[in-house]
Amino acid sequence: MTFDGHRFHSERRLGLVGDAFSRREVIERLPGSAAVGHTRYSTTGGTILRNVQPLFAELHAGGFAVAHNGNLTNGLTLRRELVGRGALMQSTSDTEAILHLVAQSRRGRFIERYIEALRAIEGAYALVSLTNKKLVGARDPRGIRPLVLGELDGCPILASETCALDIIGAKYVRDIEPGEVIVFHRKDDVIQTEIHKPFPPMPPRPCIFEYIYFSRPDSIVAGRSVYEVRKAFGAQLARESHVDVDVVVPVPDSGVPAALGYSRFSGVPYELGIIRNHYVGRTFIQPAQSVRELGVRMKHSANRAAIAGKRIILIDDSLVRGTTSRKIVRMMRDAGATEVHFRLASPPIIHPDYYGIDLPDRNGLLAATHSLEEMREMIGADSLAFLSIDGMYRAMGEPGRDPANPKYADHCFTGAYPTSLTDHTDIEPQPHQLSLLAEAS
Repeated sequence: MTFDGHRFHSERRLGLVGDAFSRREVIERLPGSAAVGHTRYSTTGGTILRNVQPLFAELHAGGFAVAHNGNLTNGLTLRRELVGRGALMQSTSDTEAILHLVAQSRRGRFIERYIEALRAIEGAYALVSLTNKKLVGARDPRGIRPLVLGELDGCPILASETCALDIIGAKYVRDIEPGEVIVFHRKDDVIQTEIHKPFPPMPPRPCIFEYIYFSRPDSIVAGRSVYEVRKAFGAQLARESHVDVDVVVPVPDSGVPAALGYSRFSGVPYELGIIRNHYVGRTFIQPAQSVRELGVRMKHSANRAAIAGKRIILIDDSLVRGTTSRKIVRMMRDAGATEVHFRLASPPIIHPDYYGIDLPDRNGLLAATHSLEEMREMIGADSLAFLSIDGMYRAMGEPGRDPANPKYADHCFTGAYPTSLTDHTDIEPQPHQLSLLAEAS
């Protein structure tokens, strides 16, 4: 969505950016000097066109567009309240609540209405908003989701990852701080900046899954190279659960850095035993199981020359439903591997995520309902091991996890959610889940 000084222009499509916005005529329909864009997969709200962001509303003072990375944990509650006050919802996305909160606010200035809306929402959010006068960025008080500030030719750029700045040749300036609201507006042809900090300070809890899977390896998150952290996870995994094998094989692409770290620490050769088709997207976030299984077959193929007759250890970033792992183990055996061991460069995921990762259903999480041995049998591996929670923290340069004050949002592994969960219940760990944590440590 762009603004040309007079009106907003919007193009909202399903599919990959490279496919949906490759034609010149599409780009020419987006004139202007300010813009906000968004790529999305479904968490709250389905994969339908009306949920494509940025979402837009006409306010009394002009247009207002908002793009959101994260998920609101009180979105359903807010939705009911807003509808009760007369709001007409146009989407099923939790993000739409922000539009209506701003629209219904009785505050005078736009930024006051915007901040009032932020105080009403709970959960994880990195927001970029555009009006006919301002570009606004905001990050939740815990800093669960990243947001960075860059600059290109004197113009500010807000992005969810530093790699987005690198791609366009922009200079990284700094991270937006947890709880910070930053506003850019033009005055006398000069870009002015306002900083607002409407929340009391609290310990930040950046999501550890940004390092494990979510962020691109060429991004810097909270001052740390994602690539280097993933290699450190792999090295720590080799310290904790090495097995005598002939080659280390990554599950591409997200398992590659961890496999490199494992190989270098253990001294076992690294081989590309699996070739990935890059035209197939991430499988664990596909909306239906049948689609995920087809996606695995299309996404990966065995490099028989690298694995036939060898004992291999597969390294992946995480185990969610087990669909990919089971298919890949079978693929390796069919290609002639004599032993197939599996290692995960993260602890067992035993709790849902409510902050923007598609892990909402505990019943769909393999480690939440099965023991380590049961999981090993289900995926068909000769052995299975996870990175321990303390090991994960040690790889991040910490002495271990401090239960009283964990440095990261690690709720998927521990159940220690960093915010209230107004819309969600039944989050207490089950006895089996607690024993699995001990088993994997």
